[in-house]
Amino acid sequence: MIPGKSQIARALALALVAGGLAACNTTRQENLQYVEEPVANLYNRGAQMLDRRRWAEALRAFEEVERQHPYSSWARRAMLMEAYAHYNANQYDEAIADAQRFLALHPGNESAPYAFYLISICYFERILDVGRDQATTERALISLRDGGAPLPGKPLRARCEPQARHGL
Repeated sequence: MIPGKSQIARALALALVAGGLAACNTTRQENLQYVEEPVANLYNRGAQMLDRRRWAEALRAFEEVERQHPYSSWARRAMLMEAYAHYNANQYDEAIADAQRFLALHPGNESAPYAFYLISICYFERILDVGRDQATTERALISLRDGGAPLPGKPLRARCEPQARHGL
């Protein structure tokens, strides 16, 4: 065989193998078809997944609420629930982004103080040592002041107040 043709044959064989492997790389989500569901079913599924501590599945359900029913009041609630699910999954950047998106789209909503609270508690959760850099503490306090929201619930208040005192 001529040297140039063997290189071409190798390249062709490699391309076929790579193409075959790429075809095998399909995920379950790619195989799913769009199925429209009532908004209450989607939202309730997300709430059930939160109760079971299955954060990723809850997120998918709440995202689906927003995707299928973007102008409903359920979509507004689902935005906050996405932030809450991200918070519980210790994905603080995503939780902050979700809460800020909610505030940008619905600044006068009655749940806006809760969005500010979620943002601030995400910052508080990141504080490792109150003797170190206080930028995170400052962001949390600013978030609480901007929302004008008192810390809801005694257990969360107890977790945040010692850190807040050192940050002031």
